[in-house]
Parts: sequence; C-alpha cells; structure tokens
Amino acid sequence: MSFCQINWFSNTLRKAIDTWVILPNQGDGPFPVFYLLHGISDDHTSWMRRSRIEWYVRELPLIVVMPDGGRGFYTDHINGPKWGTYIAQELPDFIERTFPARKDAGGRAVGGLSMGGYGALRVALGNPGRYASVNCHSGPLDIGHVLQQSGKDPQWQAEREAMLGDSVPGGPFDLYELTKHCLEINKLPAIKIDHGTEDWLLPQARSYVAFLKELGIPHQYDEYPGDHNWDYWDTHIQEALQFHIKNLT
Repeated sequence: MSFCQINWFSNTLRKAIDTWVILPNQGDGPFPVFYLLHGISDDHTSWMRRSRIEWYVRELPLIVVMPDGGRGFYTDHINGPKWGTYIAQELPDFIERTFPARKDAGGRAVGGLSMGGYGALRVALGNPGRYASVNCHSGPLDIGHVLQQSGKDPQWQAEREAMLGDSVPGGPFDLYELTKHCLEINKLPAIKIDHGTEDWLLPQARSYVAFLKELGIPHQYDEYPGDHNWDYWDTHIQEALQFHIKNLT
C-alpha cells in the first residue's frame, strides 16, 4: 500500500487543509473509499499515529481517507465554518478527482470515533443516498437531540452555541430526526455502532440504538469491554473495516 500526505485548498472552509490517504498497491481501481474521522481533541494524523489502521487495511482493496475536521463535529455551524459541506461534498469530490476512487454511493463509507462517530452518522444520515455504510465508535449521539445542560464546561458551551445556535431537538443536528427522514425516503445506509462498557457516553448509544429498534431499522450494535480511549478504538476498527467491506457494493 501507499501513503499520501496532501495539503489542498478548501473553498468551503476558505483555507488550506491537510488530509492523509492510504492507497492499495494491488489492483487497478477504481476502489471504494472509507472516510475515517477523528475525535474532538485530535486531527488528521491521529488514526495513523495511534492505531494500526495502515496494517489492518494492507490487503484490502480500499482507499482510506483521514481528513482534518477541527473541532467542528463535521456539521455546518450556525455561526461558523461549514464542516459538514466540506466533509460530505467537497472532500469526496476532491478525492474522486485525484485518486482512482469510485464515484458512486455504493463505493463510499464513513466512520469515526467520539466526535467523529457522531460526525460519521450525521454526514451519512444528513446526505441520504450518498454513502453505502456508516460506523460509529463511542459517539456522543445526543448532540442536537437534547438541550444543553447547565453547569458544563464554559468553552464547550461556547462551541456548542456557535455550532447549534438556538437549534432545538428535531433540527438538522439531531441524529434521531435525520434517521427518521432517511427511513421515510428509503435511503438508509448500513449502520454499525459500538461502545465500550466503561465509556461515560454509553447511555447515549443505548438510547439511540433503542430508537433504531423502535423504528425497525436494521443495524449492528455491539458493546465491548473498554473505555473512551485508543486501546478500544484500535481494537474495534478492525470489525468496522470488515463491516464496510461487506456493505460496499
């Protein structure tokens, strides 16, 4: 396999941005693409530095794209950058122009951890029919679904306000609402969610999965021993890769 470090200009963000890409060395392509998103305190280098993702995909006919998502939750902010448009539209367009990547929805998958887990679901469900499959590790899945609680970190409150504005549950950041819309128009991606049993965000995952079950939406959900850390994510990205390979048509 080959590894590329790319710096390119995003018209959506109006700035230069870094992206890391793993390319298969065998086959002629075009290859399906897996967009792999980082968490809130990380960047585009984190999956390569802190996991064995390069080793895990060494024999797969798959392009892995690791973009920089800032602290933007991969969504268009009410008062700030359009991280959602950049990730869901501009980045795939750039990748498909630059590399031997498939240009159809059946060849696109997205996943991530923590902030990137929420972001992966928001990107896939907020762009119906654009991704074949989505996975979420340890995601904060009530973003946009519940109102902000008092007593939280002031910096996070300011970030959340810039992102959500006065948005209330049921708005464009609410995974529950996005899921219902995809179900109504029959454009749901294949969904995989996993969470560590010692992770403080576990109740949010259980609530969202109960919602999927209530609506009869097919999904895969797994709980494993582990916390909100790289030991957990490095282990379970392996199941996510197999899930995507099975669902990419």
